[in-house]
Amino acid sequence: MTTELRRLRNYINGEFRDAADGRTIDVVNPATGEVYATSPLSGQADVDAAMDAAAAAFPAWRDTTPSERQKVLLKIADAFEERAEDLIAAESENTGKPLELTRTEEVPPMVDQIRFFAGAARMLEGKSAGEYMEGLTSIVRREPVGVCAQVAPWNYPMMMAVWKFAPALAAGNTVVLKPSDTTPASTVLIAEIIGQIVPKGVFNVICGDRDTGRAMVEHRIPAMASITGSVRAGMQVAESAAKDVKRVHLELGGKAPVVVFEDTDIDKAVEDISVAGFFNAGQDCTAATRVLVHESIHDEFVSALAKAAAGTKTGQPDDADVLYGPLNNANQLKQVSGFIDRLPAHAKVEAGGHRVGDKGYFFAPTVVSGLKQDDEIIQNEVFGPVITVQSFRDEDQALEYANGVEYALASSVWTKDHARAMRMSKALDFGCVWINTHIPLVAEMPHGGFKKSGYGKDLSAYGFDDYTRVKHVMTSLG
Repeated sequence: MTTELRRLRNYINGEFRDAADGRTIDVVNPATGEVYATSPLSGQADVDAAMDAAAAAFPAWRDTTPSERQKVLLKIADAFEERAEDLIAAESENTGKPLELTRTEEVPPMVDQIRFFAGAARMLEGKSAGEYMEGLTSIVRREPVGVCAQVAPWNYPMMMAVWKFAPALAAGNTVVLKPSDTTPASTVLIAEIIGQIVPKGVFNVICGDRDTGRAMVEHRIPAMASITGSVRAGMQVAESAAKDVKRVHLELGGKAPVVVFEDTDIDKAVEDISVAGFFNAGQDCTAATRVLVHESIHDEFVSALAKAAAGTKTGQPDDADVLYGPLNNANQLKQVSGFIDRLPAHAKVEAGGHRVGDKGYFFAPTVVSGLKQDDEIIQNEVFGPVITVQSFRDEDQALEYANGVEYALASSVWTKDHARAMRMSKALDFGCVWINTHIPLVAEMPHGGFKKSGYGKDLSAYGFDDYTRVKHVMTSLG
């Protein structure tokens, strides 16, 4: 018996539509490796339609009051809670993520983040009005930038969609959002939920591949392009946006150093770091996957970490005992496997290092030691459940190794020495430094990196400000 595939559709100007030319992409459940749906392969006509809708809706949405936008976002947050089980099911099919962890670790923060930006809508700040030149009064206006072209990644399709649309809508912008071609299902469901709350054209979703995303960024209408994705994709977006001087917001790759000093509680550090490294199959730009350990505790730490990896379970979404599910797609499985296959002779696989099963894209929790700073697996983002371990002799070498990559998104320091923690947090060249923890995020604090990890901030008032522009108005008192 043949199971009929689910048919996903674009959401443009308040209605669901197929791609104008009827093209589709197969959508695969990574936990099974089987196609379960089709989604539109949107072309120029679809991008034009979505951008025109967002542009037409912008003036009225821009002119709503902050309190009106707040009410809308609060309704969206409530609707997400009411439809939580539907969102969880869609996200699990998208990604193969464990159902229970998606329920507890993703939906509550998403709802909280939407509510945060609902409040931020009413907290726009600027310099006070005043006379900075005799006979003239100056005021500062904060305004929405306009139509925002937004591209979300496949590692956290739902949550990254929230990080995109919530600050944009709160500030008075309209949105055209594209999910990854491998994970469109939850974003299409989000469109169904939001579409019942916002005016038509304010929020639009188009599905497609990288050519669809390129057409969005290059389109004449958007004033801003925002992407969470790879460094390569971010560079392409920045280059395309430069042609008509669009504002760009980039949250790109990471290679987070986890610096463990000799006074650390090894058992606690190993427990926390293994979870922060393997959660979501390591498919997280902030994952704790590059561990630097003081030489005096290196061997003990590696042994404990390998034991923790061996006790970590991956498996199907309905298994309550698993920490993570599959890699997102066949290409990602190939990439992660390739890093292990190309390891230099001086590296040692302490745990894992192989695919799990022959159904879906599962990869074993892996620990690799004996690595050097210039090794490929140290310098490049693996984006899989692979934790590397290096040894350092002192604080200076730890900083040299930690900062010695092209990424600069997140980092952590593990020590009981407060002064050392403060020195390290100052010297680490990363957008976030955690001390004796790794990976917690809160809506009130900014998230974003430096160097090739991109620029602009997600979350917080800083993230909200990124979706506004500043205008100076001066009036004569005469």
